[in-house]
This record gives sequence, C-alpha cells and structure tokens, in this order.
Amino acid sequence: MKDNFSKQAAAYAQFRPHYPEEMIDAILRHVNAGDCALDVATGNGQVAVLLTQHFEKVYATDISQKQIDHAAQRPNVYYHVEAAERTRFNDHQFDLITVAQAIHWFDFESFYKEVDRILKPDGIFAVMGYGLLKTNPETDAIIGNLYRNIIGPYWDAERRYIDEMYQTIPFPFDEIPCPSFANSFNWALDQLVGYLNTWSATQHYIKANGENPVTLIYPELEASWRNSNKEVVFPLLLRIGRKTIT
Repeated sequence: MKDNFSKQAAAYAQFRPHYPEEMIDAILRHVNAGDCALDVATGNGQVAVLLTQHFEKVYATDISQKQIDHAAQRPNVYYHVEAAERTRFNDHQFDLITVAQAIHWFDFESFYKEVDRILKPDGIFAVMGYGLLKTNPETDAIIGNLYRNIIGPYWDAERRYIDEMYQTIPFPFDEIPCPSFANSFNWALDQLVGYLNTWSATQHYIKANGENPVTLIYPELEASWRNSNKEVVFPLLLRIGRKTIT
C-alpha cells in the first residue's frame, strides 16, 4: 500500500470531510453482534470513533504512524501501525470490517485473503468513500480544471477507482443493496483550499515542480467563492457485503 498521506497528516485530520451517522447506521443494521470491529487504513480515526458507540472494542490500523498520531482517541479504540494485507489479529475475530477512502490503494488479492481470515463467518465488510466534490457551476469548473488538467497527470493510477465510484473494485462478498448518500457542508474558503491541499496529486505536483498548484487557481477560486452560497456536496460511496461462507 502506498503512503501518500503521512506528510500532510495534520491537514488530513483538519480538512477531510467526515461521514454521516446515517451512513454508519446503514452498515450497522446488517451486523449481527457488537463485540469487535476493525477499521482498516483508519487515517485520522474518524470512522473508528463512530464505531466506538456501537462496539465493545474497535481496532484501527494504518501504515502511517503520523496519521495515527493525529487520530481521535476514545477509551475503546485501539490503534496499530500495520499494513492492511497482513495483520496481527486472530482468526474470525471481527463482526465488522470497514475501509474508508483507502481500498483503492490495497493489494486486493492479499487484502481479501486477510479479511476472509479475520472476519467472522457471518461478518459484514463495508467499503466507503467520497467522490469529487460539487459546489456551484463556476467553482466546479475551476476545481475541475485543477483536478483534470493541472494535476491530472499527477494522480496515481488507483484514483480511477474513486472516479468509478468503487463499482469496479473486486468485491468477493454477498453484496447487500444499500441506499445512496451525499454529505453537504458550508465551507469557508480556507477550508476548501485546505481540502484541495490534502489531495495526493497536489502533493505529487509540489514535489515535482516546487510550487503549489492550488495557488494557480486561487485568484479565480477566491472570486467565485465570494459570490457563492459556500455549499460543498460530496457524493458518498458505499458497498456492503456479508462474508461468503465457503
């Protein structure tokens, strides 16, 4: 798994959007027990913290120590630095395993083999994420130019799975139909700019060119945002499956 986010771990914790409770509830209604859950590639722990309200123990892993250092703390969440594809956990330990905005970075074959080992026979696996934000037509055009043209060549190939709304990832589970979700926020300009700076392609561009690509669009972004309603909408990605018993 690539580590594209250690460098901006603090900004990631500050500027990345959260997931709504309704989306977590849509997952939980299929879970048969509340003993133990695992959030893989937890980042700043936002999903792990939501799960602590419903499980006796929540484990959360990430390959980045810096991400773990910025993760939210709760008495019943236990963080570990380790890869998704090889974990320290017992066979058939978890009632639920989640991955948020990260599965596209995994070695699918190795990861799903590990999920099969540590998920209970009737356990639930859920993958979630969010696509390209939507604002207003003028601002969308500006951000779209950044996304596709300025930093387009700097996206890792795995980004396509996000653009394809996770519908093309391998998913070796008995899939459960689920509703569609979106998340809306009212953001000040600095929140929007902070979020754009957390993009991995933004950081790749900075490394290659020695300048921040967001500064190239900042004047027109500022002007459009000043005249907008400040609303940001993220289309959310969600797939839920029950372990296939073999």
